Amino acid sequence: MRTTKSDTGTTITVAETAENSAPTHLVLTFEDNRLASQLFGQYGQNLALIERRLGAAVDQRGNQVTLEGSRDAVEQARRVLQGLYERLGRDGEVSSGDVEGAIRLAISQGSLFDYDPATTRPSFDEINLRKRLVRARTAAQDAYIRALRRHELVFGIGPAGTGKTWLAVAHAVQLFERKEVDRIVLSRPAVEAGERLGFLPGDMREKVDPYLRPIYDALYDLMDSRIVERALQAGEIEIAPLAFMRGRTLSNAIVILDEAQNTTSMQMKMFLTRLGENSRMIVTGDPSQVDLPYGQVSGLAEATRLLATVEGISQITFTAQDVVRHELVGRIVEAYDKAALATRDAKP
Repeated sequence: MRTTKSDTGTTITVAETAENSAPTHLVLTFEDNRLASQLFGQYGQNLALIERRLGAAVDQRGNQVTLEGSRDAVEQARRVLQGLYERLGRDGEVSSGDVEGAIRLAISQGSLFDYDPATTRPSFDEINLRKRLVRARTAAQDAYIRALRRHELVFGIGPAGTGKTWLAVAHAVQLFERKEVDRIVLSRPAVEAGERLGFLPGDMREKVDPYLRPIYDALYDLMDSRIVERALQAGEIEIAPLAFMRGRTLSNAIVILDEAQNTTSMQMKMFLTRLGENSRMIVTGDPSQVDLPYGQVSGLAEATRLLATVEGISQITFTAQDVVRHELVGRIVEAYDKAALATRDAKP
């Protein structure tokens, strides 16, 4: 039995099963009871999530946590708990999404034998905004943020709930707050998901608002509502229906095309050629949710195929493993993907 004290304010007691063997039993003692309570979560829900995802038995008594299991599982659980405790001491709060992100980071860093703290990135990338800090929670989101910083045109492709639009808007807001661009342009094809809503009353913004609601939600969550309203009135945040983009040159702007799987080939080509000086484009979409008429080729699928090797363009693909909404969403996406694959394989 040996006891060590870490830099994060936790005392680690290690009980080894045999001489020179790796530990399968760890006891972590967190000195700040208030932070420890936040770390464990209401009714220990954060510890339960760590136990379920990493396969290490987690037992909590007071401000102590006992970890038991395989060497890799125990080591990953330790890194998750210590990392979250350190974040609590720095930021003062940890959400369930942060816990999920820390678990995915530990998994991506590999096993006890592969992990090298000297060369491994300590955390996923993040976007620092005035209102809040936005952190990547999966390896794909981490790659997406880095691609957004390095390339003028980025395609974010994957199922619902993977943070494609959310991170795109966060990056746009960051550039806007830093005065690196003069405006944010939001666009989306006006295609209903299997329904025909008919005539919509109001001016152009009111007609398009229902289609751009997810982007609006992200804007108001990432920026102060008064700043958003003022920017909308001043034209610094612009709602540009895809059908009205022809003939324009978008300079000193960051342009987001959401739900791009519902663009036609002609629309996608038209949109991509609007890119002007000192501008960036982000195209997001889910190829599995195309609402175009039967037989119509998705412009997103064609563009990603044609532009796969073009310099200056990055394509980030998300999977069901990157879903950051409720964990059931990931299972739902996986079930639909399996059904689609089985149907495709069954066809002659």
